[in-house]
Amino acid sequence: MNREETKAILAILKAGYPNFYKDMTKEDATNTINLWTIMFADDPAQVVTEAVKSLMCTLKFPPTIADVKEKIAMITQPPAMTEMEAWQMVKSAISYYNAAETFERLPPILKRIVGSPNQLREWAIMETEKFDTVVQSNFMRSYKAVVAQEKERAMLPESTRQMIKGLSERRTLNEANNI
Repeated sequence: MNREETKAILAILKAGYPNFYKDMTKEDATNTINLWTIMFADDPAQVVTEAVKSLMCTLKFPPTIADVKEKIAMITQPPAMTEMEAWQMVKSAISYYNAAETFERLPPILKRIVGSPNQLREWAIMETEKFDTVVQSNFMRSYKAVVAQEKERAMLPESTRQMIKGLSERRTLNEANNI
């Protein structure tokens, strides 16, 4: 979204919440435009506009950048599997002999939580009661945390995601050099 598109969206907010913006100085307006332009630089103006309009239907005060980012994520990302749906998918992948094949068919988020085909093999030989209680509970807790983490990461500006990626790659390189 560029500066002119940002101004148009902020004009919508000003029209929708006139009392909030009535005492805003020119400097405040410029700072707000600058910040919103930076924070939504990677987002299409139409998506930001729709997010703002939908928030205006429910919020009594102007939305924050975080409110808009959350709404954009809701609009643009497909709904995540529920914890139980994810668990059922992993449960059906559990196999002692075909663990590598079934592991490879799992979505990336589930592979990340399961860790490896060996984990599927270990679960295949585990007592059913322990598997259906302890393992299920731990898996669902991990899944919920990873989904929340990915949702939060998706709302970050692209420049921040790139910085995190670079830091992570440097950390991995440093760890490899220290071995």
